[in-house]
Amino acid sequence: MSDEEQDIVLAELSDEELTLQMHDDLYDGLKEEIEEGVNILLGRGWQPYDVLTKALVEGMRVVGIDFRDGILFVPEVLLAANAMKGGMAILKPLLAATGAPRMGRMVIGTVKGDIHDIGKNLVTMMMEGAGFEVHDLGINNPVENYLEALAEQETDILGMSALLTTTMPYMKVVIDTMIEQGIRDEYVVMVGGAPLNEEFAKAIGADAYCRDAAVAVETATDFMTRKHNQMSA
Repeated sequence: MSDEEQDIVLAELSDEELTLQMHDDLYDGLKEEIEEGVNILLGRGWQPYDVLTKALVEGMRVVGIDFRDGILFVPEVLLAANAMKGGMAILKPLLAATGAPRMGRMVIGTVKGDIHDIGKNLVTMMMEGAGFEVHDLGINNPVENYLEALAEQETDILGMSALLTTTMPYMKVVIDTMIEQGIRDEYVVMVGGAPLNEEFAKAIGADAYCRDAAVAVETATDFMTRKHNQMSA
C-alpha cells in the first residue's frame, strides 16, 4: 500500500480527487503536500477563499471531530494544524488582497499568573483552521493586554485560558473590567482550561465554557453564524 501511496502525483489528480487527497494529507500532518496542493489549485484558477474552505477548513473539520471523539490526540492535531499553517501562509496575502469573507476575529491569551499554553495554542491553531483570524497574546496577560487587543481591531470573540485554580478568578477581573467600561456586550467571551467547568463560566459571566479546542471551534462558529444571520435579517 505504501508504494502505491508514494506514487500519487498531486498535479495529475482532478480537482475533486486533489481536494480529498488534501483532506487526507492534512489529517496526516503532511505540510509540504498541503503547500503543493494549495499551489496546484491556485494554478488551476481556484479562488483563494475556495481553497481555504473546501480543501483546508473542511479537512481540519474532520480532524476536529476525531480529536473531540478521542480518535486523534494532541500530537497528531498539532501536526495537522502545522500543515494547515503552511497552506495558510500561501493563502493569507491572497485572501487579504481579494477581501475574502472570514469567519470572525478572536483575541486569545492565558491569564495573568499562568504560563500554561498548550491548550491555548491548540485552540489558536484549530480556530485558524476553521477560518478565523486569531490574535494570540501568549501567556501571563493582565487585563490591560486583553483590552488593548480588543480595542486595536474589530474583534468578535475573547478567549481566556487558565490551568491553575489560583489564576482562574482573574478571568472574572477581566470580565468585570469590561462591564465597567461598557464594552462587555460587544464580545463573545469564551473560557477554557482543565480546572474550569460550566458552572464557573456562568458564575463569572462568560458566554461559554469550552472543554477542548474542538468545542471552542464549534462554539465560536455557532456564535458567528448567529451573528451573521442577525445582521442579514
